[in-house]
Amino acid sequence: MSSRRQFIKQSVMGAASLGLITDLVQGQPKPVAGTPIVISTWDFGVPANQAAWDVLTRNGRALDAVEAGVKVAEADLSNPTVGKGGYPDRDGFVSLDACIMDEEGNCGSVAALEHISHPISVARMVMEKTPHVMLVGEGALQFALENGFTKEDLLTPSSKQAWEEWLKEKKYKPIMNIENKSFNTERLPGNQYNHDTIGMLALDAFGNLSGACTTSGMAFKMRGRVGDSPIIGAGLYVDNEIGGATSTGVGEEVIRTVGSFLVVELMRQGYSPEEACKEAVQRIVKKKPDTAKEIQVGFLALNKKGEYGSYALQSGFSYAVCNQEKQDLILKGKHIF
Repeated sequence: MSSRRQFIKQSVMGAASLGLITDLVQGQPKPVAGTPIVISTWDFGVPANQAAWDVLTRNGRALDAVEAGVKVAEADLSNPTVGKGGYPDRDGFVSLDACIMDEEGNCGSVAALEHISHPISVARMVMEKTPHVMLVGEGALQFALENGFTKEDLLTPSSKQAWEEWLKEKKYKPIMNIENKSFNTERLPGNQYNHDTIGMLALDAFGNLSGACTTSGMAFKMRGRVGDSPIIGAGLYVDNEIGGATSTGVGEEVIRTVGSFLVVELMRQGYSPEEACKEAVQRIVKKKPDTAKEIQVGFLALNKKGEYGSYALQSGFSYAVCNQEKQDLILKGKHIF
């Protein structure tokens, strides 16, 4: 009996030295040493972060936190680039893209999903209930409806008005850098943003990382167009040994560089989050220098230590940080041009 007690004592002490003590009664892991943190793209990441933070402060999973967080942006009808308030495509249809990834490398995604206001939750269900990673279009809608989601009209009055205004000239060209407040946005339909995705990364009390990314895509895009946001490795990537990254901006260029995966791999090589984001942006410049001057792309990264950083092509990119010190911190990302 004494040998058994000594074995248990030694096992517990060994686990404690690693910060991985397990509750022997409930069988549930206890939080490890460290401070949870959640970061997300753009100023509207502040309320999203606060919803995620509420999960993290109750020792919830980073996966639950990022889902809860980005759902805030998806439900914000004043946000014309994410969720139900998103601008439609050139034919007047609102289609949404989203993906999610957990600490074990599991991931789920939906693209060109119509009539469902929370694509991030459908993406998570794809991850957890199917053998697949991505469902698109009518198949994604069918799956959502079969799993309890409600079909609704996503075209809000303000988005419809903006679309009808756009139809007068039908100019199809992404407008660069309109998130920069010095840019004249009065000529834009609805005087709103054009390509602002919300990407979110979280580190929980157990030292695990997860991420989520969701968008309505480029305003007045071609019907069926899909950007980087729902593509694992482009709009989002998480490696629980290293860190996670997400992106925003013109998704085509992010896809061409597999941007978020690149950022994580650079962190694996020893780059800081900011350095990794900068190198990924520079890759875009190197491949297409003329194009890079006319568009916006930004990366945001969080490593396993809780360190974070960003970089963008143009000025104006911002991101929100929420931790024990401050819940509404907004930082401006550095930029190439």
